[in-house]
Amino acid sequence: MTQKLYPQKPVKLIVGMLSLNEQLFDLAEQFMAELWGRIDVRSEVMPFIYTRYYNKAMGEGLLRKFVAFEKLILPEDISGIKHQSNKLELDLQEVPAAQSLAVKRAVNLDPGYINSSKLVLVTTKDYSHRVYIGNDMYAEATLHYCYEKWNSWPYTYPDYGSGDYDPFLNAARESYIEATKDRPDVW
Repeated sequence: MTQKLYPQKPVKLIVGMLSLNEQLFDLAEQFMAELWGRIDVRSEVMPFIYTRYYNKAMGEGLLRKFVAFEKLILPEDISGIKHQSNKLELDLQEVPAAQSLAVKRAVNLDPGYINSSKLVLVTTKDYSHRVYIGNDMYAEATLHYCYEKWNSWPYTYPDYGSGDYDPFLNAARESYIEATKDRPDVW
């Protein structure tokens, strides 16, 4: 007897951005839209106050913004998207708005995806809770959606577990649910 295999279900691409300069968010959005399609959900710009991890390379007073894309992707696409976002970070380092900051890294782009039950983030760094997904990338289920709210795990980054990003995550999740409501391959 052969075990039944289940095809991958599409997911919603999101990208978290960090920078000192809001203008770089706008430029990043333009470039990302060229790569991955129309952006349909945006967060407000908010202060990034949960860690000093990025300060040495990016400076103090970082800002955070999120975007989500209308076109759904397959989960297997995320490692290639992370490579594209890494290249885009390098390209953005050369624009005048970045050069004026005089920092090693002007913008950080962190892609991931949402479905109805989880937020998955992708990274180049291995750790105990991360799973290798190929193409020199690792993934982690950063949050899970249960009991009508986003819930963290013991390893969840403090900013994601704070609830501050929940309005964006809820809007992206709702957009995903709306986009997949008539698709039998998703539910």
